[in-house]
Amino acid sequence: MIESYTRWIIRWKYLVVLATVAVVVAAAYGGQFLGFSNDYRMFFGEDNPQLLAFEKMQRTFNKNDNILFVVTPKSGKVFSRETLTVIKDITKEGWQIPFSTRVDSITNHQHTNAEGDDLIVDDLVVDPDALSDSDLIRIQSIAINEPMLVNRVISSDSKYAGINVTVQLPGKKLDEVPVAVAFARDIKERMLEKYPDVEIRLVGMAVMNNAFPEASMDDVANLYPLALGFIALTLFLLLRGLSGTVATFIMVILSIMTAMGLAGWSDILLSPPVMSAPIMILTMAIADAVHLLVTMRHELALGADKNKAIIESMRINFRPILVTSITTVLGFLSLNFSDAPPFHDLGNIAAMGVAAAFFLSITFLPAVVSILPATGKHEVAGKQMMAKFGEFVIAKQKPLLIGNTLIIILLAALVPLNELNDNFVEYFDESIEFRRDSDYASENLTGVYYIDYALSTEESGGISNPDYLSNVAKFSQFLRTQPDVIHVQTISDTFKRLNKNMHGDDPAWHRLPEERNLAAQYLLLYEMSLPYGLDLNNQIDIDKSATKIAVTLKTLTSNEVIAFDNIAMAWLEENTPSIKPYSSGPTIMFAHLGKRNINSMLIGTSIALVFISAILIFFLGSFKYGMISLIPNLTPALAAFGIWGITVGQVGIGLSIVTGMTLGIVVDDTVHFLSKYLRARREKGLSAEDAVRYAFNNVGLALLVTSLVLVAGFMIMAQSHFYLNSSMGLLTSVVIMLALIIDLTFLPPLLMKFAGNSEGKQS
Repeated sequence: MIESYTRWIIRWKYLVVLATVAVVVAAAYGGQFLGFSNDYRMFFGEDNPQLLAFEKMQRTFNKNDNILFVVTPKSGKVFSRETLTVIKDITKEGWQIPFSTRVDSITNHQHTNAEGDDLIVDDLVVDPDALSDSDLIRIQSIAINEPMLVNRVISSDSKYAGINVTVQLPGKKLDEVPVAVAFARDIKERMLEKYPDVEIRLVGMAVMNNAFPEASMDDVANLYPLALGFIALTLFLLLRGLSGTVATFIMVILSIMTAMGLAGWSDILLSPPVMSAPIMILTMAIADAVHLLVTMRHELALGADKNKAIIESMRINFRPILVTSITTVLGFLSLNFSDAPPFHDLGNIAAMGVAAAFFLSITFLPAVVSILPATGKHEVAGKQMMAKFGEFVIAKQKPLLIGNTLIIILLAALVPLNELNDNFVEYFDESIEFRRDSDYASENLTGVYYIDYALSTEESGGISNPDYLSNVAKFSQFLRTQPDVIHVQTISDTFKRLNKNMHGDDPAWHRLPEERNLAAQYLLLYEMSLPYGLDLNNQIDIDKSATKIAVTLKTLTSNEVIAFDNIAMAWLEENTPSIKPYSSGPTIMFAHLGKRNINSMLIGTSIALVFISAILIFFLGSFKYGMISLIPNLTPALAAFGIWGITVGQVGIGLSIVTGMTLGIVVDDTVHFLSKYLRARREKGLSAEDAVRYAFNNVGLALLVTSLVLVAGFMIMAQSHFYLNSSMGLLTSVVIMLALIIDLTFLPPLLMKFAGNSEGKQS
């Protein structure tokens, strides 16, 4: 059946090429609809509990996505007329940033003081040029002793200052984040030109959002050409012919075009994980082509003409390629169980690409190869070497069986050394400006990690209750005693300051009001005095029934963030039973994502494993060989995580998908080796040892080549500046390399150990 199908392809080769190219062009047309996602929320599914809590908090209080200008005066003094002028200027310009709703700095901080019976509320710095030296000292003293400001927009040593611009993005257009960040960068450039004696850096959640597409484009510019160039060179050296290299290269490009075009038709948004899909498709598509071309070259070397060589290659390889394509697609589709939607997109695009590569390898590739001249009648490079290696494996089968078993058990025992951890700012490596600037801000001014705590009274106006305020103050004080806390923004500080102001600025009255009515009056008076954009909506909800405490943290790992949050929530439960609290923020969301993702991927991988096992049992026509095949399919990932445990020891969200993803890929080697082994046993009636020889001679080299190409492709991905991609690429390379070693040194001894006579007799 396959022979007659291939003859038909060869007969109508020009029509087949035109038809397949037309189908690809129709699919690729969807590529125009692709756009970049630039919102960190893309990593969270709609039903993610941390995302739901975050959205609830954003509905209750104002949104707090931000752009933070970090200003470093070269003089080392923030409280000079020159530096305060810079800060005042940036504060003024900050209001012009698209979607900005609030700007906070030391210059526009609403300082309160008493004049007789009046409460005076005004900017801390009105006109920097008019300040005397004593004014500067007074302003510095106020700023570094104001809990609202210190370690948030002014460092305790007065060497660094910040201007925090809050942006409320409508979320309707994809260009909102780039437009806001581009405007902020323009302000930065203009200020640096105007004031050369300062350094300015940009950090914040909006800047991080913008770093995602920038990291993606960086990968496209640097990694894609590298991958394509390397693959072309490898194919040419291996296949020793231009025709096969050109045909494969075109097929690979068409596979990628199909997948990315279908992604556009499916309204999938591009994100850093998705941008690694083309490199994955490229490496998978090559695996199909190499198996077909290596067998074809083998037949040509034996004296067959070109068309007969193509037909025989299709006859031998069609079923193994079909099975490996199905298992690879299943492995990628298992990513739909991930808790992070970008990995669904990655899995679906890669699955479409693998399916397209299979379709093209049985239509376009044989048609094009039959059109192009068959250059070179020699065997592909390295054939004799593989035959010798096969003899070595047969001769040393017992020590290889025992040695491999012991090594795998040892590496599997090291898997628990891996600690589940993520650090979302460190998703970007230090070549990305956002990462460098964030590290700088964390070291010198304020943290980029924060958790918000909403404390509800469930009573309108309840925040003025002295008991409630007392609990808020106690919790704020508890937070400030924690070693990982940099800053706490709490309404209790405002009430204490207002109480002092309303008692003639007497420091003895720097405490909470003792009566509810007084507290409510102070708050009303203060709010009426605040200018537009500097209200308390970022701390108090609209009916005065809840407040939000914003806690800025040092750079912590996900485990440390979760531990901190658990301690804080436990303290609230124990000490303030009347308050209904919940916590949220991007830091908490990312901290929980890794664990949720690993749990969901365990389910996805298990389901994929069941289906892949069933397909292998059906394809191999034997339950026994289906079960034997599971050993080389499961052990590479287990051993790789063991190696990762002793070398790195940290597993984040990017690695949580590796097992599911590689499961379908590593099956490729096993299927091709087993299919040749069983063909020798069943069709040729060979003994187990001779069948192993046959498999090494016929498919050993193709396995080596496809594995090395796959490792190269994923190692190129490991050069990404985006950690999720680089760690995933590196670990996947390790898994594939181990799979090759296990398939060539562990699977043959296993087959010889468990060889029955049934297959041989079937012939």
